Amino acid sequence: MSDKPRERTGSRLGSRPAGRPGGRTREGASARAAGAREPGALAQLAAALRTPAGAAQPLFAQAPKAWQRALPYLLVATVVVSLLPTTIAVLTNDYGMDGGWAGALGVAQTVPLLLAVTRPLQAWLLVLVADTFGAVLLTQADKVAGHSWPWTPMAVIGYLVLMACLGLRESVRTLVGVWLVTGALGAVLGFFQPADTMNTAALLFVLGGVVLALTGALRGLGDARQRIAEQESISEAERSRRTLLEERARIARELHDVVAHHMSVITVQADSAPYRLPGMPEPVQEEFAAIAASARESLGEMRRLLTVLRAPDGAGGAGGPGGGADGGRAPQPGIGRLQQLVEATVRAGQPVELSLAAGAALAAPAAVDLAAYRIVQEALANVVRHAPGAPTRVSVTVDDDEVLVLVVNGPAARDAALEPDGPGTGHGLVGMRERVRLTGGTLDTGPLPDGGFRVAARLPLHAGSGTAGTDGTDDTNEERS
Repeated sequence: MSDKPRERTGSRLGSRPAGRPGGRTREGASARAAGAREPGALAQLAAALRTPAGAAQPLFAQAPKAWQRALPYLLVATVVVSLLPTTIAVLTNDYGMDGGWAGALGVAQTVPLLLAVTRPLQAWLLVLVADTFGAVLLTQADKVAGHSWPWTPMAVIGYLVLMACLGLRESVRTLVGVWLVTGALGAVLGFFQPADTMNTAALLFVLGGVVLALTGALRGLGDARQRIAEQESISEAERSRRTLLEERARIARELHDVVAHHMSVITVQADSAPYRLPGMPEPVQEEFAAIAASARESLGEMRRLLTVLRAPDGAGGAGGPGGGADGGRAPQPGIGRLQQLVEATVRAGQPVELSLAAGAALAAPAAVDLAAYRIVQEALANVVRHAPGAPTRVSVTVDDDEVLVLVVNGPAARDAALEPDGPGTGHGLVGMRERVRLTGGTLDTGPLPDGGFRVAARLPLHAGSGTAGTDGTDDTNEERS
């Protein structure tokens, strides 16, 4: 068990080494999980297919590896290199087209495919014009009879590649428009079909629709997953904010009970002063009456605020963990009740030792007294939850300026049943941080080298004597509670 000093949060803003009892951190667990379940190349490619590209991004722009990002360019370039000479040869030899026209038409029908990775809609317009112009030229070819028209086999292959790129990039409305334009153009060209040719307009219309539907569905799936991820992120932020507000409200109610007690005492003392101290001059009696009136007015305002904070059914009152209306009227616990808390934890089967400085309960102000108790209470609850059976030491010491609360536990017992890994409610450490902020102290939490966990809080005895103020608390390890 080690009590090595840890760097305060004030110098570690931005870093979040989430810790758990048992020496496991969130980053370490994430790294181990990533190493154990790193997706393969096919899974990464499938994820890249489902990830929609932005307006100015090429396909696979968000793939994790460079070769995966370059894969669309390589595939399209391979298609172009294969189709270009094949198109020229087929147009020249099979359709009997002039070599110059065949070369120009082959370039016009295939080279624009290189734009499909980044600008598929513009590439589609160029290819559509080229294919239409080629269909018109083929009506005058010498050997067009007995061959495919208006779309040659090479034009169909290139067009389908283009449809796949379109489906992965464009919206559903655009895809439907492209599909209908393709079918309408094929139907119009059918009125000029040369004799003895095989009409491929319906074939391209059907195959193009299938490709657009499949790739469009992949893009829709990616869009849906992206929206779900965004909603989960928003929900997590809202949950954290709600947790913080709930904890602040609970602390406000508890502080009300602490302050209300002292205000009530002031009111009673001021009201009874003329009777306890007979013979006071009239101005002094009026001063005491004014003090009592101010105290009663302040107490009434606090009670009205508490009415707003309390739940309608009284749940979440200012009492102990049990809450409820009765708990709201119960005396607030403090350092003097730590012995009872430790004994209850020991009876639950958790080995805990308590080292309590003499006079600590009397030296601490009410807010510090309550904060120290709640910090130990939550720390022990975390030990029971995340490291059952671990030997635990609780120490509360007092010097001239501050109260030091230290809770250190070892690793969980080997035969203990641990809770499954997963995020907790977050209330525990949020509450610790809020209590430390209210007292102007510092909080330090983190795992120990031997597999245990450490919670250390420094609570100043005098207002304004904290070293970190409201920003000196540790904002890490949210997952523990």
